[in-house]
Amino acid sequence: MDTATHFAMGFGLAGLAHLDPVVASTPGLAEAVMIGTVIGSQAPDLDGFTRFRGSAAYIRHHRGVSHSIPALSIWTAAVFALVQAISPQAHWLHLLGWIFAAVCLHVFVDLFNAYGTKGLYPFTNKWIAWNVIFIFDPFIFAAHVTGLMLWGAGANPGHVFLWVYLSLIPYYFWRWQVKKRMSETVRTYIGKEGTYTVIPTLSWNQWTFVVQTNHHWYVGEVHGGEVSILDVFTIKPENELIAVAKTDKKVQAFLSFVRHAHVETKKQPFGYEVRWFDLRYRARYSGKSHYMFVAVVYLDNDLNIRDSFVGWIHRGEEQLAKKLDPDKEIQLG
Repeated sequence: MDTATHFAMGFGLAGLAHLDPVVASTPGLAEAVMIGTVIGSQAPDLDGFTRFRGSAAYIRHHRGVSHSIPALSIWTAAVFALVQAISPQAHWLHLLGWIFAAVCLHVFVDLFNAYGTKGLYPFTNKWIAWNVIFIFDPFIFAAHVTGLMLWGAGANPGHVFLWVYLSLIPYYFWRWQVKKRMSETVRTYIGKEGTYTVIPTLSWNQWTFVVQTNHHWYVGEVHGGEVSILDVFTIKPENELIAVAKTDKKVQAFLSFVRHAHVETKKQPFGYEVRWFDLRYRARYSGKSHYMFVAVVYLDNDLNIRDSFVGWIHRGEEQLAKKLDPDKEIQLG
């Protein structure tokens, strides 16, 4: 989920903690729990600091091991130690438990969107993305904001957020059923054997999809039950250009994460361009469609790597051109 929703959930768990009689009756403990749940609800995303090591490091590590099973205990212990240093609590076990709940809730809800996490690492190294909830869900966020407003108005926070979280259970179940229905709708429309992935959007009535068959990628959307195919790409065998470009560490980081990557090669004045793009993220800019999440490698005519880029392109080719230099030579290793 987005940062704002994780923050709201941290405060929501602090409200729910008032159902714990020890938290509700111990002076200072409720405040300490709030500090712990708010920080704990953000802690797994501290892997965002890997941005300072470059986009490839961020792509490889964001929501990776930081969202794994061992990380649950590590984040909990770190946040607990911080809160105890700020506000020591005799009933430390209750504080520890609510911090652990906040960290676990963060990782759990992140499994439901398209980006996913390595939530079952070390048992599996696969990314888990259930594609049920958009990264920002207005209903989930509004439910928490409403709960916080009622708390501020004097309502019992434990009871308020008990109802908030109970209401989210059927909501998640409904979204899961809608996803299954959309998958069947797309499968019936395409009518080919393959791997079908439907992806939520901000609108409840609109989903996007990526379908991989033996020979083609199909990218499209479902709006109000109507299926539209937006792009079709032929899956091409790997050639020497692609093989050389895949030795770039940025590309390796990209391919370790992306499951719907299509690759294209293009002759350029300086040599060759090899580009992978994640078919899940299609957008329009200045009237033209493009794929925002890309890995691009520039090769000279002797197939030496000159420059490479991995990351998000929100403004089309003009933005990408500013990030790549065909005359630059980089060293691998």
